[in-house]
Amino acid sequence: MSALLEVRKLEVAYGGIKAIKGISFRVDEGEMVTLIGANGAGKSSTLRALSGLVMPVGGTVTYNGKDVTGVPSHALVGLGIALCPEGRGVFARLSVHENLLMGAYARKDKAQILREIDEIYGMIPRLKERTAQLAGTLSGGEQQMLAIGRAMLARPKLLMLDEPSMGLAPLMVEKIFEIINLIAKRGTTVLLIEQNAQLALENANRGYVLESGEITLSGDAKALLADPRVKAAYLGG
Repeated sequence: MSALLEVRKLEVAYGGIKAIKGISFRVDEGEMVTLIGANGAGKSSTLRALSGLVMPVGGTVTYNGKDVTGVPSHALVGLGIALCPEGRGVFARLSVHENLLMGAYARKDKAQILREIDEIYGMIPRLKERTAQLAGTLSGGEQQMLAIGRAMLARPKLLMLDEPSMGLAPLMVEKIFEIINLIAKRGTTVLLIEQNAQLALENANRGYVLESGEITLSGDAKALLADPRVKAAYLGG
C-alpha cells in the first residue's frame, strides 16, 4: 500500500510553546486512520497544520508524493484534501442545498454536482428531508451530517474529520459513524481526529495515540483497543 499522506517530524508552536513535538505518521490510500488523545493532546493542532491553517515550525507533510507543507487550505482542496472542521462551520443563513453547493465552489461541472448532491441525499436521507431548511436551524447532529456532505462535494481523496462526535447524543453519533464508514467503503481515505477513543478505534484500521504533542503508541486499531495502556487511559478500564 502506498502512503497517501506522510507526516515526518511535524512541529507546531504557538508563541514559542511547542504544541506538536516532532510527530511522524502515515495514512495509506483507502485506509481509515485515527488520531486519539485527551483534550489538549495536540490533535486539533496537528489537523490545523495538515490543512494549511497554521504553518508548521518544523517537519514535512507529503500528500500523494508531493510536499504540501504549509500549503494554504484553498490550494489543498484543489489537490483532493477536504477538512470537516470541529464545530462543523456550516453557513447558518444558507439552506442545506446551498451549503452543499458551497462544497463544490471550485468545480464547474454543474450537472455532475447536482448528481452528486442527489447521491449525498441518498446516503444521508435526513438532509434530503431538510433541503430547503436554513442550516442554522438544524440540530447539531444534522449540521455535522451537512458538514460531511459538503466536504464530500469537493471530491476529496483524503477526508480529514475533526471531532465529528463532539457534543452529540449517542444515537446521532452512531448515525454519523455509519456515514463515515459508508464514505470509507466507497474508497475515500479518512483521517479521523476523535476524543471518543473507543468509537474511533472500533471503526478505524489503524490508530495513533497522541499525548502532550507526542505519539506514544501506534498500531492496528483492534490491537490498540485491547492494549491495557489505552484501556486504562481512554476506555475507563
